[in-house]
Amino acid sequence: MKKTMMVLAFIILTIFVVGYLVIRYNPAFGRTPDGEQLARIKNSPNYVSGKFQNPVATNVQIDDVPYFKLIKEFLSTKDDRIPKEEIQVEPIDQSKFHHTKNSVNICWLGHSTLLIEVDGKVILTDPVFSQRVSPFSFIGTKAFPYSENYSLESLPNIDLVLISHDHYDHLDYRTIRSLKNTGVQFVTALGVGAHLEYWGISPDRITELDWWEEYQFTNEIRFTATPARHFSGRGLTDRFSTLWASWIIAGSKTKLFFGADSGYYPGFEEIGEKYGPFDIAMLECGQYSQYWPFIHMMPEETFKASADLKAKALLPIHWGKYKLSIHPWTEPIDRLLAARDNENTEIVTPRIGQVFNLNSPFPKKRWWKNEYHEN
Repeated sequence: MKKTMMVLAFIILTIFVVGYLVIRYNPAFGRTPDGEQLARIKNSPNYVSGKFQNPVATNVQIDDVPYFKLIKEFLSTKDDRIPKEEIQVEPIDQSKFHHTKNSVNICWLGHSTLLIEVDGKVILTDPVFSQRVSPFSFIGTKAFPYSENYSLESLPNIDLVLISHDHYDHLDYRTIRSLKNTGVQFVTALGVGAHLEYWGISPDRITELDWWEEYQFTNEIRFTATPARHFSGRGLTDRFSTLWASWIIAGSKTKLFFGADSGYYPGFEEIGEKYGPFDIAMLECGQYSQYWPFIHMMPEETFKASADLKAKALLPIHWGKYKLSIHPWTEPIDRLLAARDNENTEIVTPRIGQVFNLNSPFPKKRWWKNEYHEN
């Protein structure tokens, strides 16, 4: 009996040591802020008792999550939780970028990755081009199969990368490493720069913002970090150690809102009153669940948030690429369209990879139902 207990203790210790070493030496986990970065974080009004706080009281999940049932549901592919066929996407038309300073071009690449051209500068948001949103290349949620595999090489020249927070489906180690030698600038939430520096991005290329802080990128383009109701973390012990944010991108004649990840809360109305109206709001629509209703919006809440923001148009994002919840893969967009209860906000549904202009009629075909061609 004693020998068995010793063997068991050895196995447990070995698992613990191996797990520690994997996390400690796998660069994809990133690095928690320290030194001057941590000192700045501690001065943030949003950092209390050693962690960042949400703008309203928020639980990451409900108290009684049925974990075994949830795991079983997540592993299931019933009810079209993943596409049955390859999603037909468009190759990026690079010729539509860098030709005019007087209009806005937008291209959604699935989930929260967007190309946004404002006043002649191309902004890339939350770039994730790895096949899995995981610290490992061989395990974790895998991207839906697309007819076109996007990569940095398929993009137009990028002037700035905007990163909302440090979750794996928004901050991809391999993509950031590929940007190491490009000279491109990064704007991100407070603390996230620690990961970027650890991965080789020079500190002079990184601008970190706390909520309500601004960064003037060019004479015409200004970024403002605004609150969001979410959380952060890439490992077992770093939850809430870096900030998460939504973003205002203000150009010379246009104003855009990039919501990234957020549960619904009254702050959308505050942002709308303070900075709206917006020409377009790009808001999450997907990966919600009754088990975590406070950190991701239901589709009906997404439409309400766009109205609170006084958005003229709504581009639903955070769907169409990964299964990170248990709903059917097209349910988010179908529920959102059904929730529209006024004509003040247009819902924009571009095909993945399609470039559209804010001054032209918006794409509205239901491509996920095989309606591909615009009239």
